[in-house]
Amino acid sequence: MATGIYFMSTETQSAPPSETAILSRLIRPDDATLPAAAAEAWLKVRFESRDLDRIHELATKNQDDALTPAERAEMENYLRVSSFLDLMHAKARRSLIHPA
Repeated sequence: MATGIYFMSTETQSAPPSETAILSRLIRPDDATLPAAAAEAWLKVRFESRDLDRIHELATKNQDDALTPAERAEMENYLRVSSFLDLMHAKARRSLIHPA
């Protein structure tokens, strides 16, 4: 028989892992497992100057709270790609410092 008393669960639901967390587990930036040639190649992957200019433009507009929804989405795309690139570079640098 139901009493009409309900208790809230004390368990907290975790947020799903972020893209960066998933990529970090995939790339394992702390593992120095890349051959030197691969590590050097990964370190050459960089944004082109036109992308860097666009990132700066979006960051400036963001500081002024003037981004359109499309620009905000574009900025978030750049941030995700930048996080991925940071993970790649971290693994590459570690692999060159501590060769397997």
